Amino acid sequence: MASVNPTEKLKGIRLDVAEYRRPDPKTAPCASKATGLYVIRTISKHAAEAKGYADAMMLDYRGQVAEATDANIFFIKDGVIHTPTPDCFLNGITRQTVIELAKRRGSEVIDRAILPEELPSFSECFLTGSAAEVTPVSEIGPHRFTPSTISETWMNDDRKEVYPAAVAAGETLQAISSAIQSVTAPHGPKTRGAKLNAGRAFTDAPAT
Repeated sequence: MASVNPTEKLKGIRLDVAEYRRPDPKTAPCASKATGLYVIRTISKHAAEAKGYADAMMLDYRGQVAEATDANIFFIKDGVIHTPTPDCFLNGITRQTVIELAKRRGSEVIDRAILPEELPSFSECFLTGSAAEVTPVSEIGPHRFTPSTISETWMNDDRKEVYPAAVAAGETLQAISSAIQSVTAPHGPKTRGAKLNAGRAFTDAPAT
């Protein structure tokens, strides 16, 4: 997911519901970034894009909500954050970071099994990942969500965590996005470590 203007990003992206599911952990090393596991994700993402969606939400082998094709997923209900337990998919670094940031703010985070029938009860939804960072979601199939200040808070907090010096220097989130994209051309940073290094290069660079 390319970095975009934070205002545009806050409007949220549209997700389809994937045809294929995340497999039973007894059939594949789900905690690793194994090539075979990415085949399912790639097929699902391309199918969603062909229908005009940005990505797809995947269920697991039990029919429970798992993740997007390359990002973890969170939901919000009455101010409480709910996220699927990563027992058959990767527990992403950005996911762990957002949970820690939420706890620092005193927000309640519930890590549990989530059924697709619960989607109408959630008011907000967002994705987390090295590429996605924190990306609000406005739609999953027939279900609609309204990104608000809660999603915006996690977007901003995550950026501050990754690029603290730039934020402290008064740089706007959009300026940071543009700068990081420029020093990691042509495709932008692919891992959280690469983003941290790029952020340091940006903030340590002498003014011109």
